Amino acid sequence: MNLKETYNQIAEDWHRNHQKDDWWVEGTDKFISFLQKGDLAFDVGCGAGTKSKYLIKKGLRVIGVDFSEKMIEIAKREIPNGNFFVFDLSEIDKLDYLFDGIFMQAVLLHIPKREVKDKLEKVITKLKTGGYIYIAVKEKKSQGVEEEIKIENDYGYQYERFFSYFTVDEIKLHLQNLGIKIVFSEIKSPWIQIIGRK
Repeated sequence: MNLKETYNQIAEDWHRNHQKDDWWVEGTDKFISFLQKGDLAFDVGCGAGTKSKYLIKKGLRVIGVDFSEKMIEIAKREIPNGNFFVFDLSEIDKLDYLFDGIFMQAVLLHIPKREVKDKLEKVITKLKTGGYIYIAVKEKKSQGVEEEIKIENDYGYQYERFFSYFTVDEIKLHLQNLGIKIVFSEIKSPWIQIIGRK
């Protein structure tokens, strides 16, 4: 089963299970603080729209995309006034927008490391000069693996997901190589949150 099929399968359970997560709030608030009310934010890999809803509540306009049809279905149900589309990262150049902010939470962690540079490069073409990008990934532990396929059973049935793990310096280097200046970084294990300015 590929990742898209997995997320379509677990969408409702995943959405319900992640409602109480709050590790992301501080970093997300920092991202919002760099933007103006009414700015256009791009929620890449928006899942069921929980973070889009938060960004909208804080005064941003948001376009959310995810490759999982079921996740987008939930996002549209939960935030009827939102703008959500089924969209894969590889199709990013078809998007006819430039954004004040790009929000990529728990996206790169599902991408093989050899592809991260190209994916980021494409995404950053959609960011206005002076705009901000937020990235959250899972931290690579010392002696830990770089990548793995995890077999999980959180909801009473088995499914698998691919993960990549990163150090803070890896993500910073990727962004700096693309002309992005780092303005914030935080490790709240196992999560790394980084914000950069174009």
